Amino acid sequence: MTLFHYKTSEDNMTVEYLLKDKWQGGKKTVHLMRMAKSVLGQDGEPVDDWRLPLPEGTELVFTFPEAASTYISDEQVELTVLFEDEHILAVVKPAGMSTHPDGPRDTGTLMNAVMAHIKKNGGVYAEHVHRLDKGTSGAVLIAKHPIAKALFDRMIENNEIKRKYTAEVDGYLKRPKGTIRLPIGKDRHHPAKRIVSMSGQSAVTNFRLIERKDETSIVEAELETGRTHQIRVHLSHLGYPVTGDTLYDGSETEDGNYRLTATTLSFIHPFTEKQTLIEMSTI
Repeated sequence: MTLFHYKTSEDNMTVEYLLKDKWQGGKKTVHLMRMAKSVLGQDGEPVDDWRLPLPEGTELVFTFPEAASTYISDEQVELTVLFEDEHILAVVKPAGMSTHPDGPRDTGTLMNAVMAHIKKNGGVYAEHVHRLDKGTSGAVLIAKHPIAKALFDRMIENNEIKRKYTAEVDGYLKRPKGTIRLPIGKDRHHPAKRIVSMSGQSAVTNFRLIERKDETSIVEAELETGRTHQIRVHLSHLGYPVTGDTLYDGSETEDGNYRLTATTLSFIHPFTEKQTLIEMSTI
C-alpha cells in the first residue's frame, strides 16, 4: 500500500488543514481518502474528525489504498538513486533512454526501472514529476504518493524547483553569462522539432560559461520555464548548439549522444520544510 508518515510541527494543526490548505491535495484525492478513512492516528486507528486540533508532535499515517501505478517493472534496467524518502525519489536517466513508456506494455524506460525499485521496497506508486528528452541524461524527480505528485507538479509550474543543466556546446562562447528570453513553438516543417517563434510559448533560460575548450564550451543553464527542447533550441538559436545534437545543427559525436545533463534539483521540501539539494556529476 502507498503511504507516508507525518509528525505535526505545531499545535492545533488539523488533518483537514494539512490536506486541503498546507498541501493543497486535489479534491478527488482528498474525497477518496476521507471515504476510505485512510488517515491513521498514533494508535493505528482512523482519525474520524479531520477538524480536530492536534498537539505538536502528533504522529499520523496517510494511506492511499487505491493509488497504484501501471508501469511494468523492468529489473533489467539499472537504476542509480540520488535521493529517496517517503515522498519522492530522484534517479539518474541515462542518455538514449526514454523517461516513460509510450504504451502500457512498453518496457526499457526509466519509469519501468523505477517501478521495479518501488515494488522491491514494498510500494506500488511512482509517477514522474518532470521528464527529460530521450537524449538528455541526468536527474529526474519521481513522486511516491498522490499528494506529493500534486504538490511537486505545482512547484514545477510555479518555478519553485530550480533545475540546472550542464551542456557542452559547439564553438567558443564569448559571453560569460546571460539570459535568453525567446518564445518557443513547433516547427511546422518538422514535427519533432521546436523553433524560436514569436507566436510560441514564453521561455526563459539563464546561462553562464564554465569552461572554454579548443572547439567547444562548457555551459551551465538554468530553466525558468520548461518548454520542450528549451535549452537545445535557445543555445542553438544563439549559434552554439549542444555538441552531438544534430537535430539542432550540433556536430556529431562518436557515441551518437548529445552532451546535455540535468545536474541539479533544488527546492524547499514541502513535507520536511528543509532546503533540499540533489546533485549528480556532470558530463
